Amino acid sequence: MWWRGSAGSAAGVGDEHRDHARPQAHDQRDNSNQRTQSSASVPRIEPLARLVDSERFQIFIGSVIVANAIVLGMETYPGLMQDYGSTLTTLNTVCYLVFLAELITRIASYGLRPWNFFRDGWNIFDFIVIGGALIPAVREQATVLRLLRLARIVRLMRFLPDARVLLSTVTKATPAVLSMVVLTVLLLFIYGIVGWTMFGEALPEYWGTVGTAMLTLFVLLTLENFPVYLAEAKAVNSFATIYFLSYVLIAAFIIVNLLIGVVISSMERAREEEAATARKQGQDRKAAMLDHIAEMREALNELEGEVDGMPDRQNRT
Repeated sequence: MWWRGSAGSAAGVGDEHRDHARPQAHDQRDNSNQRTQSSASVPRIEPLARLVDSERFQIFIGSVIVANAIVLGMETYPGLMQDYGSTLTTLNTVCYLVFLAELITRIASYGLRPWNFFRDGWNIFDFIVIGGALIPAVREQATVLRLLRLARIVRLMRFLPDARVLLSTVTKATPAVLSMVVLTVLLLFIYGIVGWTMFGEALPEYWGTVGTAMLTLFVLLTLENFPVYLAEAKAVNSFATIYFLSYVLIAAFIIVNLLIGVVISSMERAREEEAATARKQGQDRKAAMLDHIAEMREALNELEGEVDGMPDRQNRT
């Protein structure tokens, strides 16, 4: 029949190119595997990984964190503790058991390589906050145990992308902010010495020493009581206006605006890194899909070879 002939001709063409197609399929599979291994972060057990990374699971854990925060807040009221102390303690225990089950599940998702769980800083933080309560020496210290319970609330930032960006912004802005702090202290010291020279004898309460003068200038960074300081200083020295105006222009305006610029720049970098991480996760999924496609192509090629090798009953009859 005509489809037999077409199949035969296709088989003939397939026989001519099979030796080239199969190496290409193997090469493509190897390249895909290399892309997957290089781009994928760590191997994990897929069902557990999908569970702990799912949106519903994260919403559930976030809700438990909020509930635990409410319970901790209610425990600060003596009246509520007197009437519902046992209930609040039970609720706190239930929340902790949920966190412990979450931690164990997330560690188990890494299979035979649980140490890969500790590659992420947030995972280390969760392990210390949740697992630390199981240490007998910690359980005996009520203050440390309360701090660990309080630190569980910080875990809420893990499930809020914008909060992670803000935390990353603070981390990235720290070196530049430290430089700004050094510059600000230097400026306060210089203006403090000048202020002590100009107003120290007449106004010792605010300018009597360089430390007091620096403290006064630090308060002036927010322009708090600026007219009062200026009026008192003008009564002592005629150059007070130039002194205060120059300080306000340099410190209160330029330095503060530079600090805001540093924070905004750090936030942009943090958002770019967050987007790059999301793109990388998408590339990991794409590489895994390409790997599966290459495996399917190889299986089809092998199946085609088996079908071509089967005897044709119609030709024998």
